[in-house]
Amino acid sequence: MRLLAFAATLLIASAALARAWNGIEPGASHREDVVKKFGEPSKTVHLEGKEILAYVGPQAIKGTTETQFRIDSANKLVERIDVFPGPTVDKDAVESTYGPQCPSGTTAAGACYVKKLTDDFQTYFLYAKLGLAVFWNEDGKSVHSFVFQVQKAAPR
Repeated sequence: MRLLAFAATLLIASAALARAWNGIEPGASHREDVVKKFGEPSKTVHLEGKEILAYVGPQAIKGTTETQFRIDSANKLVERIDVFPGPTVDKDAVESTYGPQCPSGTTAAGACYVKKLTDDFQTYFLYAKLGLAVFWNEDGKSVHSFVFQVQKAAPR
């Protein structure tokens, strides 16, 4: 999925952990924590040194249609969580949970977002300090997916 590959490049900032989702924290939680909490995944995919645990269909996690946990195969740490919400989530719900838009002319210095566009013009909110990107459906009113990811060190 092009969107998911693109999201991997989004969170370039100072080194820090990402916000936890359902008790699983990218950069801190391990594969065994995911399986212990949610059971065996519906599907497991191995790709380029990563293991992706997918919970979909009957094993979808409550409130989602699908959740994917990307695990580093070497150290078994969760690197990223992609959450596709089941119910409709709107802008008010996102802002009340994670924070408002950053003031004009500033970067995402706190619990606020910067509105951005992907190369294929999909809108997303980047909460850089939280290690979170929120992708919007084409209607611009409902969330397509949440991506929780460990922030990467900025190049020097």
